[in-house]
Amino acid sequence: MGIDGKAVDALGDERLDWRFKAVPASAHGMTVAEARRARLPLDDFGTPLLTLDAGALDHNVRAMAEWADAAGLELAPHGKTTMAPALWRRQLDAGAWGITIANLPQLRVARAFGVRHVLLANTLIDPAGLAWLAAELEWNPEFEFLSWVDSVRTVELMDDALRLARAQRQVDVCVELGGPGGRTGVRDDGDARTIADAVRRAPTLRLAGIAGYEGALAHDASEEGRGAVDAYLRRLGNLYEGLEFEVGEPVVSAGGSAFFDQVAEVLGGLGGRVLLRSGAYIVHDDGFYRGISPFARGAGGAGSRLRSAMHAWARVVSRPEAGLAILDAGRRDLPFDQGLPEPQVVRGKGPGPVDGARITALNDQHAYLVDGTPEIGDVVRLGLSHPCTALDKWTMIPVVDDAGAGHPTVVDYIRTWF
Repeated sequence: MGIDGKAVDALGDERLDWRFKAVPASAHGMTVAEARRARLPLDDFGTPLLTLDAGALDHNVRAMAEWADAAGLELAPHGKTTMAPALWRRQLDAGAWGITIANLPQLRVARAFGVRHVLLANTLIDPAGLAWLAAELEWNPEFEFLSWVDSVRTVELMDDALRLARAQRQVDVCVELGGPGGRTGVRDDGDARTIADAVRRAPTLRLAGIAGYEGALAHDASEEGRGAVDAYLRRLGNLYEGLEFEVGEPVVSAGGSAFFDQVAEVLGGLGGRVLLRSGAYIVHDDGFYRGISPFARGAGGAGSRLRSAMHAWARVVSRPEAGLAILDAGRRDLPFDQGLPEPQVVRGKGPGPVDGARITALNDQHAYLVDGTPEIGDVVRLGLSHPCTALDKWTMIPVVDDAGAGHPTVVDYIRTWF
């Protein structure tokens, strides 16, 4: 197992109380395990609320694992999406190689739960962080770690800090290739080879592969966007084939949740370990990823289409004008950076009262719903866009048996660390 199962199981011993805004007072004092067994009705929970759907989570994990296996790729799902070790375990149990994280605090969460294989999709040049990493690698021989470098200066800073920390194990790094207008990553292929040479000269580092992020180069699935992604991935593949690595099975890593089909097509035949870092797939959404996911475009067949596992529930607290309903969920509760929530159904009443309705704005604690007819006191289920900025607002997330049921039942609780 790629994670400490006992540490994850121990989450069931945590007491529920006022710290968790999703938890009703009737469950205060229960352990998570006790509340799980109690199978409380969702009607007992207050609003605002974020929930996950048990069936959708299971389906998404299975669909992505089967697709990656058929494509000959390995998964290192981006753990920053959920920051939930219980969900990481599901991904690892389904065959994922390891977990990707984005920064040092997330790395510490992963190691607190014994994640054995961790890819840091970023550079680590903080001397204190590198000293901690050196000790973690020394004390845990089973721990495998990869990070990125995109400049000779980065290599020098890492090497200096690791020497000062008297690192006993070399740190494996990938040269990160970027693209014009992208985020991090060296822009020039010749400079990338220079960086690789610098890594090979650094006694504390080991050149283990190359990596990059194609999602920063295209934000839709248009022909132009897919063409930019394809050109970038071919550069990545050519660089991989032209470098000499210091490990037996070098890594090439790319792939967010939007273009992983192209990663498989372009990089899948390179040999070595092709690590796909898609993270949003386990939760998916009713917005950005619903529209751009390769499965929505037919990759993997109809059975692979992902399902949104996250929903918000908000209560109508005011009808101050004709055609306007004010809900008790806002920016503190819901994501809004990749599109506003969409009204779907009124709990226990079906879609009728929200047919044609839309959310037009969010305040800190309120949402504006127009063109619908829910009544004061009705609870509206909302579809959400972008799981990365939804789950970070909730430290304990109820999991329901079926978000489409008239009156769902809570069957689990997911703890997050952001």
